[in-house]
Amino acid sequence: MACPAPRAPAVQPPLTGVGLGLKTGHLAEVLERGSAMDFFEMHAENLMVDGGPVLRRLERLRERWPLSLHGVGLSLGGEGPLDEAHLGRLRALIDRFEPAWFSEHLAWSSHGGRWFNDLLPLPYTAETLARVCNHIDQAQERLGRRLLLENPSTYLMFEDSTMDEATFLAETVRRTGCGLLLDVNNAHVSAVNHGRDARAFIDALPACAVGEIHLAGFAVDRDAAGDPLLIDTHGAPVAPPVWALYRQALQRLGPVPTLLERDQHLPPLAQLEAEAVQAREAMAQHLAAMEAVA
Repeated sequence: MACPAPRAPAVQPPLTGVGLGLKTGHLAEVLERGSAMDFFEMHAENLMVDGGPVLRRLERLRERWPLSLHGVGLSLGGEGPLDEAHLGRLRALIDRFEPAWFSEHLAWSSHGGRWFNDLLPLPYTAETLARVCNHIDQAQERLGRRLLLENPSTYLMFEDSTMDEATFLAETVRRTGCGLLLDVNNAHVSAVNHGRDARAFIDALPACAVGEIHLAGFAVDRDAAGDPLLIDTHGAPVAPPVWALYRQALQRLGPVPTLLERDQHLPPLAQLEAEAVQAREAMAQHLAAMEAVA
């Protein structure tokens, strides 16, 4: 499908290359010794404070590297309205740090005034689609910029779903003008859990809408029937099948800006940077192959 013109502006400068999801424990080290990363990303909800050393350090970081903000609390798929106070805090962060992207998840995490520590799945129905699109329109208008919507990792499917996930995401892009954040690890986790083809999922997405790629690790468990169950933990290195899927994604999408995430069991910063460099090497190999064909 052709990508519609964004209804909210994209941001400048655009992200390029390979980045790292930055935790506050590594922030001071990056500022002290520098980094070969092309950009950094932080969770917006960890920054919703009025002041303090973390925000001051982040201002210094933003002077030297492009920054993206990644949200986990908007609950775009929730049945209730978006939280206006939360949107206000997000807008204040965006105005202060001018991130290259703001991204959120195709999920819900709140209901009836209660908040859950999970990104919960949605049925892919016309009703859900209308609600998600209304919420994205509201968020993009309130935040003053285009949002990237991330595909979730899921562990169950709804019997009343009337479309597959890629179709749902593509239609959301068409209706709202939002972009997509392709989490390759999530695509692999969901495909294994539901017996689907992750490559077919990526091939079905509107390539022109994918503004960023995420890579992360997972844990292996078993379901009640003894079948493999992958858990998106962000607590391990990127697994070989995810790296393979990433290389296939580059063939379809080109060298999309790519971020390495790690939220648990954090190793030293240098180890994370070395892992992220593997994505840069995969990009270089892809570009070399394209030049050889041309």
